[in-house]
Amino acid sequence: MSGTTPIVESLLHGLSRCRAIDLAQPYYTGIPHHPAHPPFLYGLNKKHGDYVLPGGASSASEGLALGAHTGTHIDALCHFSCCGRMFGGEDASSQSYAAGIVHHTVDTIAPILRRGVLFDIPKLVGLPVLPKDFVVLPGHLEACGVTLRPGGVALIRTGWGQYWDDPAQFISQVNSPGPALDAAKWLSGKGVFAAGSDTAPFEFTPSPEMSVHVHLLVESGIHIVECLNLEELSASGATEFLFVAVPLKIRGGTGSPVRPYAFVETSPMENHA
Repeated sequence: MSGTTPIVESLLHGLSRCRAIDLAQPYYTGIPHHPAHPPFLYGLNKKHGDYVLPGGASSASEGLALGAHTGTHIDALCHFSCCGRMFGGEDASSQSYAAGIVHHTVDTIAPILRRGVLFDIPKLVGLPVLPKDFVVLPGHLEACGVTLRPGGVALIRTGWGQYWDDPAQFISQVNSPGPALDAAKWLSGKGVFAAGSDTAPFEFTPSPEMSVHVHLLVESGIHIVECLNLEELSASGATEFLFVAVPLKIRGGTGSPVRPYAFVETSPMENHA
């Protein structure tokens, strides 16, 4: 048997009619990071010309260091526990510094190819960016007019992706807009697979008990994606798309950097451009 199968041909044809929008923020030395997690560090450890092959070729390479929750990333369900228990009642003490966590780790998350929807809150309220004391409520989500189906991915834009190159503003002493607990319960009630936003903590902060994380990760088994770049997606006007992301295979990991994409259907004119 040779050639591609009908289902592969159908997928490729569908994707050929879409535009891929990068939802990841760039990595660079000094990027914003939540104070509970390590920074991103970069160093070019081998420059061109340091080691030259007989034919004149040489290579350059770098060293990287970062936390699993630094930059655009996804939270595994084991990232949070409450009263010693993780999602499904798993004992949170099944862990070690060397091997990490035992249950609900990031390497068990299958590649994510799911229907995504965008809740563009700044557009809804007529602001370029939400102030840090803005609390996203169920009414805001409902007013966006998008249809959230079970198993989908819900992305909430606050506009804070515009602050990525201003780390102090982006973190703001961990004060940022986001959904309150009742909004998180509204999302979980829709049966979402994951929820994400363009801020570092996802939920409205300050949040001393991190109640949204507890509700989504521990009580509901819903992943959280943080530090997204939703500006191009917002500018496209699309509110429904194919969301694609793949976590790194970090055994025992509580999270992983991801580079998500939104595949947005283009117009017939764009297809023939």
